[in-house]
Amino acid sequence: MNVTWNSEDRPQAGAPLAWQDWLRVAWRGLALAALTFGGLLILLLLRLIERPLYGVERPITPYVTQFVCRNAFRILGMGYATVGAQMRQKGAVVANHASWLDIFTLNARNRVYFVSKSEVAGWPGIGWLARATGTVFITRDPRQARAQKEIFEARLKAGHKLLFFPEGTSTDGRQVLPFKPTLFEAFFADGLREILWVQPVSVVYHAPEGEDARFYGWWGDMDFATHLLKTLAARRQGSVEVIYHAPVKVSHFPGRKALARHCEAAVRQGFNDYLA
Repeated sequence: MNVTWNSEDRPQAGAPLAWQDWLRVAWRGLALAALTFGGLLILLLLRLIERPLYGVERPITPYVTQFVCRNAFRILGMGYATVGAQMRQKGAVVANHASWLDIFTLNARNRVYFVSKSEVAGWPGIGWLARATGTVFITRDPRQARAQKEIFEARLKAGHKLLFFPEGTSTDGRQVLPFKPTLFEAFFADGLREILWVQPVSVVYHAPEGEDARFYGWWGDMDFATHLLKTLAARRQGSVEVIYHAPVKVSHFPGRKALARHCEAAVRQGFNDYLA
């Protein structure tokens, strides 16, 4: 995740948490931590068997990730719904990016492997989880572009569905930013273009009743701990919808810019249709 987008219209600071709010933070936080790190332990133990047998392929452990992410919403009390289905073809998934919750949202239904900036690997807790679940870390160093492209190709050929956030940053959850075509370049490599598909996905958060519509958005210089506390403390929660659009074959597009424009249009249309 790359939290750099900002807005002049900042959300107002919420009221101090009451003791009832802290109780919700405590039980939800403990339950979420037990689920997450318990799932991580099981995943790591399974990887001891899975890795020597299957190498880069992961036929077993993604089910652990799905179980954890789906039940995270049950602990939070958030509604979760999907429209459409994930593609069966080899390829990548591209989606709009609104929050750290996207990790749970997009893993809860299907197997995906996130593509994230390299700094995330060093984040306490989140970095460990990202590594364990097969996240691909990238750097903005142009000197590493070739090596990163080769990593993408290897993972895509192995059947992994890599998930990209082409906006390059998270937002307030009320809009879709222009898609950057850079990461689409890897899809046009020799040996990939003819076999890969890309599926656009719209992620739409609905705030709890009576709260700011941007309740779940995490952007700019927002502190992660503060945003997490607010989410855990909510008396009533909102919901999230994941809309899977029709996948498209990479070879049907002349280049990365045309493919990026098509995916952005699909995500934006789905986002606007379900935002209300």
